[in-house]
Amino acid sequence: MGQWKKTTCVLCANICGLEVLVEDNRITRVRGDKDNPRSEGYACRKGLNIKHYQHHADRLMHPLKKVGDGFERISWDQAIEEVAARLSALAGEHGPRCLALMMGGGNLGCPVQGAFAAGVLRGLGSQYIYTALAQELTGRYWVDGKTFGNQNLHSHPHMEETDMLLTVGWNPMMSHHTPQARRVLHRFAKDPDKLLVVVDPRLSETARIADMHLAIRPGTDALFYRAMISIILNEGWQDRDYIDRHVSGFEAVRPLFAGFDARAALQVCELEFDRVREVCRLFTTRRSSHHSDLGVLMTRHSTLISYLENVLRAVCGRIGVLGGNVFPIGLSGGGRKRESPDEREARSWRTQVTNFPVITSVYPPNVMPEEILSDHPDRLRAVIVSGSNPLRSYADTSAYEAAFKRLDLLVSVEISMTETSALAHYVLPARSGYESWDGGIWGGFPEIFLQYRQPVVEPEGEPLEAGEIFLRLADRLGQVPEIPAALYQAADSGDRLKYGAALMEFLGANPAAARKLPYVVGKTLGKQLGSVQLAALWGMVQTLSPKVQEMAARVGFHPGPALGEEVFQAALDRPGGMWLGRVEPEAWDQFQALATPDGRINLDVPEMTDWLREIEPAPEVKALSEDEAAYPLIMSSGRHMDYNANTGMRNPVWNEGKRACTALMHPDDAEKQGFQDGQMIKVFTEAGQETIELEVTQYTRPGYVMIPHGFGLVFDGQVYGANANRLAKNTHRDRLAATPLHRYVRCRVEAA
Repeated sequence: MGQWKKTTCVLCANICGLEVLVEDNRITRVRGDKDNPRSEGYACRKGLNIKHYQHHADRLMHPLKKVGDGFERISWDQAIEEVAARLSALAGEHGPRCLALMMGGGNLGCPVQGAFAAGVLRGLGSQYIYTALAQELTGRYWVDGKTFGNQNLHSHPHMEETDMLLTVGWNPMMSHHTPQARRVLHRFAKDPDKLLVVVDPRLSETARIADMHLAIRPGTDALFYRAMISIILNEGWQDRDYIDRHVSGFEAVRPLFAGFDARAALQVCELEFDRVREVCRLFTTRRSSHHSDLGVLMTRHSTLISYLENVLRAVCGRIGVLGGNVFPIGLSGGGRKRESPDEREARSWRTQVTNFPVITSVYPPNVMPEEILSDHPDRLRAVIVSGSNPLRSYADTSAYEAAFKRLDLLVSVEISMTETSALAHYVLPARSGYESWDGGIWGGFPEIFLQYRQPVVEPEGEPLEAGEIFLRLADRLGQVPEIPAALYQAADSGDRLKYGAALMEFLGANPAAARKLPYVVGKTLGKQLGSVQLAALWGMVQTLSPKVQEMAARVGFHPGPALGEEVFQAALDRPGGMWLGRVEPEAWDQFQALATPDGRINLDVPEMTDWLREIEPAPEVKALSEDEAAYPLIMSSGRHMDYNANTGMRNPVWNEGKRACTALMHPDDAEKQGFQDGQMIKVFTEAGQETIELEVTQYTRPGYVMIPHGFGLVFDGQVYGANANRLAKNTHRDRLAATPLHRYVRCRVEAA
């Protein structure tokens, strides 16, 4: 007889609740967890197939060392000893700037390992942490740092209260980048009192259910936003009272929009002026909200677009108001956060060769190949890759292959033999998300959600929790402070309140040890709990802010010295997750979250206003035609759909019988080139070429080709599908944040 166990999906940041049937230590069936208060039984096709993420032939069982052209099995002691020794030697010879850590992003896999992994790198003196966040979001985060004062403060649509949702470059019906996406969007679209407006080059799955669809020309989003703001200001539709109370710098930037030729701009965008004007009128007169996604985060002028979005929301009075764009409440409880450090400060490193700044403590994967292949004396020489597969996940596979082959040390901490692992000098097997303790707190509005994902199957072979791997490395490198016997004894007692008191006493006498807290808790309480990552989760809830304690009381918790232990035990007892706290929306001051010096939304950002002056119709027409002769089509690299996931879904059997990896092309383009639906074609770009099946459909637009991500994986010796990142040049990127411009890649197509 099998047993149903509660867990979560590990394939995207929504962490939808799942129930899995475990039989003979294997996940055999999956269903949505109706008891999960956040997802309420919702799960997409990817989550319902996580058994293929967990069980497949490429799972790693033992530590491996590259010997010649192959690998040999070694012990954990040897692996930790040799990796630590090589890291120390390289840092000693070349300095800490030669070392980097590369990780996956957000809530994928096992995010709790992040504190352990980052500690190892920083303990060696390096700041170079590269993550998937900087593949997509750091341009937006930089802008939010300038406008809101904190790079970790972002506004999101208040879906429960809004009556108009304007989406740009976002296809949540397929990307699921919001809780219960399809369920919520269908309900929204069917409500006669609500309005869904989609701006997208193609008739996406979300556009098909929308009230209005604006089929914008690819690459013209900056012109579109500047035109919208210009129309609103020229019509006098801005929210003057809101601007007076909550916005700084408006008068400084207003001239950039007041005299702008919106009609000419929208003509370049291939949009009707009157339709866009109507969208502007509706957005300024209704309880509206706005959201965008990779369609603009990975296109021309990406960071500037994020700035224009904040300007649009601010002049319309839609930031920090119910039904508009609200700030999620996190562990701070929404209180005033400190202003983000300026990337120009000497303490903040920039990349040595490409000179890009750190944003939200991470660096852009797009520049790593250049940082390795350079002859700069401080070039990268050693990279630890954990829970990430840059040879399939990041732009320019060819550049990454050349760069990783040049490294003095490449270490892969991974659950599977990925394309990156195959090039590594050492492969350290990590437990999967279903063999490890993990989880965390997800900010929202008006609730905060907490869930601890418990192991549901036993690991096979010798894999360790990723946090344990990095703790062992830190210990061998001498980064763990000396821990008194009394703290071990308090942990062994099983009384966590007693242990917490002993820990506070230790930290009071050794304040510097607080910077190594995950290691201290992992070595002591982790031993008693059987998981260093579970110990880290215990530590996360021990110092909840007074505001969060107040919010927790509203959902039944008891503020006070024992609240952390109460919350921790409740999380263990409720594997399906729980609400940690709630605010009263009408009484909640959203603007207390702002961390700008004057506590207002700042629109005067010189880097952005200088850039904005370039966004004029005539120069944009010229720029949009560059390389048109050699590459006449525009490719969008990274189409979301039911059949793709991240590269952890390695066994293609989950898509058996599906038409999973195809290039979308409009019938007009197919007819011009004499192509037929289903034939194999070759796609050529500046970066390389890939062969892929053609799918002819009216749902894209002429001149626009779309291919999916998450394919081109080597499984059981065979390549499945086309690798989209082989076609993306790493130098084709945002000028400020270095995010790749995946949604605007010039290409040409030929018959295979």
